Formats: sequence, structure tokens, C-alpha cells
Amino acid sequence: MSRQRPWRDRVEPLSGGDDSTKKRSDKQKRGSLTARDRLTAALHHQVPDRLCVDLGAGGQTGMGVCAVHRLRQALLGRSDHRVKVIEPYQMLGEIDEELCRALQVDVVGVPAPTTMFGFPCEGWKPFVMHDGTPCLVPARFNYTRDGNGAFLLYPQGDTAVPPCAKMPVGSYFFDAIIRQRPIDEKRLDPADNCEEFGLLSDDDIKFTTQHARWLYEKTDYGIYMALPGAAFGDIALVPGTWLKDPKGIRDVEEWYISTVMRPDYVRRVFETQCAIVLQNIERLAQAVREYVQVVFVSGTDFGHQNGLFCSIETFRNLYQPFYRAVNDKIHALTNWKTFIHSCGAVHDLIPEFIDAGFDILNPIQTSAAGMDPVRLKKEFGKDLVLWGGGVDTQKTLPFGKPREVYREVRERIDILAEGGGYVFSTIHNVQSDVPTSNILAMVRALHDARGLATEDLPSWIVDA
Repeated sequence: MSRQRPWRDRVEPLSGGDDSTKKRSDKQKRGSLTARDRLTAALHHQVPDRLCVDLGAGGQTGMGVCAVHRLRQALLGRSDHRVKVIEPYQMLGEIDEELCRALQVDVVGVPAPTTMFGFPCEGWKPFVMHDGTPCLVPARFNYTRDGNGAFLLYPQGDTAVPPCAKMPVGSYFFDAIIRQRPIDEKRLDPADNCEEFGLLSDDDIKFTTQHARWLYEKTDYGIYMALPGAAFGDIALVPGTWLKDPKGIRDVEEWYISTVMRPDYVRRVFETQCAIVLQNIERLAQAVREYVQVVFVSGTDFGHQNGLFCSIETFRNLYQPFYRAVNDKIHALTNWKTFIHSCGAVHDLIPEFIDAGFDILNPIQTSAAGMDPVRLKKEFGKDLVLWGGGVDTQKTLPFGKPREVYREVRERIDILAEGGGYVFSTIHNVQSDVPTSNILAMVRALHDARGLATEDLPSWIVDA
């Protein structure tokens, strides 16, 4: 999923212009390169003038809204500001343009026309998280509460149908509610699991192109875009949270079982999905063109903490042909670099990702078995841009001391950025309950690693 940014509400007709481009460019230039040049250098395995940083461009590199709220207060002192929730499934907060400048990030995301719940990010209204954090949510973020106080959310904002997701009390994000019908093996139809895949509408193409072009012409950020419908078997998508009445195999466990017990069924789903996404690539390539540099293809997790979810043979036979087709089409029509996100202990699958044509690997989960950053950089750093791995979001960032966060960030940068081909981000999204002092320690480490002079640092960082 792409991130909706503050400029989504300010996109104007694509004709004409003013001097805002130069003003933003001047603000974003901190070294000898612009932010976009810096990303381009990293994507070509070159050493930029300073470290390239992503904090919020994608759905795996952002921050929970409560964390953004507290960070923004600490950094900008705007106690009355309500952060927008631009990804309501994970309840990710907007890293708005003012915060982007303060953090000096280099990469931003093109917004998606709709969210994981099937409604757009527009028409903002107030909402209060379980912990009391005030924020803004989209107009069709319609919810109820169950008997235990949990928030229940509805597909397309329609409260007349059963809820599709739940945020329990004490939680900071939604979990999908499984709405699996009883399975009749004789009547299973792969078409039921293809309901969510379709050709992009003219309005969707226009929406994406306008926002990508606006970012390209009005800012100097590197630009990241998500390719809809290209993640084969992404378990976050299987429950169909945006569908009012999902059919087919929608239970997470049942889907995993199906890749072994019903591989022909899964393959037929992938065949339909792939045919559609290849057509969408052709239309997006023609419309979006050079406006983006990175395209998010897949968020399918092939690893868990200690190993793989599937065998290498299964990946080669069931997944790789479709990913290769997608990557080949993108590379034939564009200069976009393709991005795969796969959590867990995926070391043994990384050569297969390379063979499938991926250019970028994320999140570099160094906390998983076999994912030592030194080893990963040595074995795969010449073939893949490594994006992430900057600090452990399972242990160090949420539970460590600020000095431990600072030290780990500096160590990871020294390892992963050596020789180029690296974009800094945390291993995964910064959760809403991470202490602000630890986020500030990460930011201070980034500033120090980038060699910024003291006068270029916000006072709150210098005094930390």
C-alpha cells in the first residue's frame, strides 16, 4: 500500500506552475545532491553524498499514528495538530511535508486511490485512539464498538454488513476478521479468490498519475509507488477486508494449507491475477512514466522468525514464474526499480528473489534466523539494493534504552551502507507505543551518520 501524504489535498491541475518547485528544492537540498538524486544513486549501487533515508514512504516503513503524534509534538511543538491516519489497517500516521523536512527524509510515496478497507483517504474527521491520542481518519472510516470496547471497522464504510476488522482495547491497529464460508471442496472456484483483481479504472490511473507528476514536478523527493494486485499470496490481502461478502478461501490458515493441498487452485488464482496486473503495468507505465523511481510489487511474507513458510521448490514452481513475468514487464517498459517486502528468515530464498528479477529487498529483518547484516551485505549487496534493517523494531527500538538505539542504528548503517546500494529504514513500521525518546535517538543517529553540521540540526536534537 502507498502512503497518502499532505500534498494529496493540494494536487492542482497539471498545467501551469509557480516558483514553489525551486523553493522546495532549495529546502530539500542539504548536500550536493537532491533527495531524488540521492535515491537514484542508491538504486544504482553508488555511494551518494550522504545516506538515503525513508521514514514513511510505504506501508512497511512508516510509523503508528500515536508515535507520529508524539514525535511531531517533540519536534515541531504543535500540540493542536491532529495527525492523519493514512493507512487505517495498520493505523499509520502521515509523515507530513513539514515533518519530512524536519527529519530530512529522501523518499515519499504516491497515494493509493483507496485503502485496505475499500474507501479513499479523504474528508477527514476526528477520532481518538484507545490511549487517548487524537487523530484524523477518512470520512468513511465508520466504526462501532463491541461489548469489550474494541473498535469494529466495516468494508467500504458500510455498517449494514458484518465488520471486517477489529482493534481490541489496548491495541493500536486492526486485525482482519475472518469471514470464511464453509468450504465445499467440490464447489471451490478459483474465480472467487479473484474478485478483488481488476483492471484499473480511468479515474484510478488519473488519480495516480496526477499525484506522481505533482510530486515529480513540485518536489525533489525520490518517489515510491505501490503496484496494485501484484503480490501473489500476500496473507494480509487474503481475508479481503475491502470486500463486503468475500468468497473463496479467506481464512489465513486455510490459505497456507492450500498452497500445499490445493496448489492447482492457487496457481489458477495467480494466473488470473498475473494476467490482470500485466495489463495494469502497461497502462501505468504509459501514464506515470519517469515520475516514480521505485515500484512496490510484493508484500508477501515468505519467512517467519526461524525459517521459511514454503520450500524453495514451492517458491520456484508456484510463485517465481509470476513474479518474473511482472518484473520483466516492468523492466521492459520503464526504468522503475522493483521492490519486494518479505519478512522473516528468508536468506535461502534471496537468490530466488534475484532470479525473479527483483531489484530491492526489504525489510532486512536482521532479528530473524540467518539474517546477519554482514552476511547479507556480502552475499547479496551487489545484486540487490537493501532497504531497511536500520534498527530492530521487535526489541531494540521499543524496549531498548536510547543509547542502545543510537548504537544499533550507527552499526547497521556502517554495515549496510558501505559501498552504496542502501536505503535506511527501520526493519518494519515503528509501532505506536514506541517511546519517543528512542525515536529521537534514532533520528540523532541518522543525523550524525549523515555528517550534518550542528547548525543544520533542529535544536531539540542538538540538546538531546
